[in-house]
Amino acid sequence: MVDSTPISPATLITRISHVVPDALHITELYFQVPLDHANPQGRQLRLFGRLVRKDDRPIIPLTPDEIEARDKKPYLVYLEGGPGFGIPEPQNLSFTRYALSKGYQLLLLDYRGTGVSSPVDARIVSLNQDTPQGQADYLSFFRADNIVKDLEAVRQTLLPSPSSTWSIFGQSFGGFVCLTYLSFYPSSLREVFITGGLAPIKRTALEVYTALFKKVIERNEAYYNKYPEDIVRVKTITKHLIDNDPPRKLPGGGTFTLERFLSFGIGFGQHGGLDSVHTLILRLFTELTNQKDFTVATLQAAEKQIPLDANPIYAFLHEPIYCNGPGQSADFAAFRAGQALPQYTWLNKEQQKSFITSSDEPIYFTGEMIFPSYYESFYNLRYVTKAAEILAKKNDWPELYDIEQLQKNEVPVYAVSYVDDIYVDFVFARETARTVKGIKVYETNQMYHNALRAKTDEVIQKLFKMRDEELD
Repeated sequence: MVDSTPISPATLITRISHVVPDALHITELYFQVPLDHANPQGRQLRLFGRLVRKDDRPIIPLTPDEIEARDKKPYLVYLEGGPGFGIPEPQNLSFTRYALSKGYQLLLLDYRGTGVSSPVDARIVSLNQDTPQGQADYLSFFRADNIVKDLEAVRQTLLPSPSSTWSIFGQSFGGFVCLTYLSFYPSSLREVFITGGLAPIKRTALEVYTALFKKVIERNEAYYNKYPEDIVRVKTITKHLIDNDPPRKLPGGGTFTLERFLSFGIGFGQHGGLDSVHTLILRLFTELTNQKDFTVATLQAAEKQIPLDANPIYAFLHEPIYCNGPGQSADFAAFRAGQALPQYTWLNKEQQKSFITSSDEPIYFTGEMIFPSYYESFYNLRYVTKAAEILAKKNDWPELYDIEQLQKNEVPVYAVSYVDDIYVDFVFARETARTVKGIKVYETNQMYHNALRAKTDEVIQKLFKMRDEELD
């Protein structure tokens, strides 16, 4: 059974409004919620959000009734991808103007632990929690089950009427949050939009990464077919990295290891991703061959490929987002799945050097995977290494989804699903779509995972066409 903890309204701390370019009226909101909603008097978190409306300035001043009608526009809550990332400012979010043009007021709420919402920092967590177990216990409260409880608490504050509902829009991990919300509090939702986020609700972490590696391998092949000259370049760089002892220091304090370099494949699943990775490989190879070392500028670009120091939740809770209830542990599933594949023999430390130096095959990049070695090569993650190990072994996670509830769902759900997604497996996404009663899905092999940002017009058009048109 899904956790049925009663949720109390969030406490609204402050509410300050500003007008910014693009005629956006932004109200900055701070709320207070408990870390553990089952213990409302315990430790508190502060959530930050932005409420966005068009800054209409009519020639004739609005009447009180017109002002009231303006302020009662339906809410659309945007749920960011991740886990572990805050939401960009509304003027920098391509989705904003589309949401407003559809007649919504848009709520951008940073998840707990991200952005400005009591952000989690690995070093600070290690200082505030005395033991690794205490750190792990604290960090375990930052998954989607508690994110949804926060959202529900905020909804009750902004929409105090018991019958009031709002709409939610989830991109990537935000879609996972949508499905959790549909499981926990469906009566609070008017409609749900999901892009690239039909979570594998019936699959274990190991099943997920076993499937994702297959798609990552396909994207590696596409990369080397497009840039065959990079086969030698990548080999040259990898040989340099494994010969470096100690490893090359990065500007942010971490180390430029083989695993960090080959994590660049995380970009292969995005529009323009192959080209971006190629540009960075070109820079690294050119500097290495011409001057025997890398510039600070290029090393900083390398660090940005997977920013775990700044977004640590993405590291230690990435695999637990696939643990749907007691009896499931993540246990570094991506590492275990990769070790079983011949293309990723280099994941085995004892075979790493011989594989890199002797193999004639291209060296394959990884995708959206977190490996144990990251807790050594990322500077800030070193503070929570033992806590991360505890989280990886944890097997008493609360449930994230109620399959029975989703099977009898009555909330309108509209989703876009990407055939060549390397982050959310398409086969498992289709399995989830078959589970959610009444869902409408647009499936395409003409867009990648970041299409909401890269091809906003097309994605929004497809979603609202499904909502507004009837099928015979």
